[in-house]
Amino acid sequence: MSQSRLQGIFTPNLVPYTASGDINEPELRRYVDWLIDRGVHGLYPNGSTGEFTRFTVEERRRIVAIIADQVKGRVPILAGAAEANVKETLAACEYYASLGIRAVAIVAPFYYKLSPASVYAYFKEIGDNTPIDVTLYNIPMFASPIDVPTIQRLSEECERIVAIKDSSGEIPHMIRMIQAVKPNRPDFAFLTGWDAALMPMLLVGCDGGTNASSGVVPELTRKLYDLTTTYQIDEARKVQYDLIRLFDTMIYSAEFPEGFRAAVSLRGFSMGQGRQPLSSEQRTDLTALSRELQCMLSAHGFTDQPVGGCPVGNDSAAPNTAEVTAIVQQVVAELHRRGLM
Repeated sequence: MSQSRLQGIFTPNLVPYTASGDINEPELRRYVDWLIDRGVHGLYPNGSTGEFTRFTVEERRRIVAIIADQVKGRVPILAGAAEANVKETLAACEYYASLGIRAVAIVAPFYYKLSPASVYAYFKEIGDNTPIDVTLYNIPMFASPIDVPTIQRLSEECERIVAIKDSSGEIPHMIRMIQAVKPNRPDFAFLTGWDAALMPMLLVGCDGGTNASSGVVPELTRKLYDLTTTYQIDEARKVQYDLIRLFDTMIYSAEFPEGFRAAVSLRGFSMGQGRQPLSSEQRTDLTALSRELQCMLSAHGFTDQPVGGCPVGNDSAAPNTAEVTAIVQQVVAELHRRGLM
């Protein structure tokens, strides 16, 4: 059962639609190849960015089957397996295991807000019966939170529970999890789902991330991962600043994840119209997003300079830099104090 630890950038896969609103299989396969060619470490279908709640059970399984067939073992796949109850979730685990998927990610129970004891019982039932490795998925804005004592207990009692993906974006929470779990489960992996803090999360001990931005700019997220894990701090910080700007543009320009879908369209893919109806006021401003995306890629050497050039000396182009700088400085100081750098 022993397999390599989940590590690196796992891209949450968006799903292209046909004109009739069905899964566009040829475009999905092309998208998968494109992501792998640009250096992502793994793929993550049926996550929040992949709009898993907007597909049927059969469609979710088909999406993973298509991706697994296209990947053919080139990179590991972490498949979202969250269903509405334990029975259906375990059925998804069994199916994904039959496809040779590396691991599944399972969100805590959603809709009903449960106590920590109930969250523990839910995952314990899954952990004791799953035929495939499980990644806990903590996304407290949408589902019952998984607190640190519950994570620690599950990691010690369930060998099949091998990782956690945390999308809270809270660095202290990530540190507390690592401190609680690592002593007894050094093989346990920690992934962040919050793009705006990818660099500091890696510095405090995360093994990687499942980052929506990697589905749009896989070159930049891979570059940020490589620079950070080799402690090229100044260069990594610049990429993190740019990633925050793009992330903010995509997440605030439209209802999530429409901004990301629009950005992927700008990279040459026919994504089709999403299943969530949008008013005319909610349509993504493709002009602003296109300029932001092209300028950023050009600045990092990944595409030609866009026609008309890019803005220069715009102070608004780097929001949150002071906050990121302070976090990075604190993390680096602590690593120096511990003799880790």
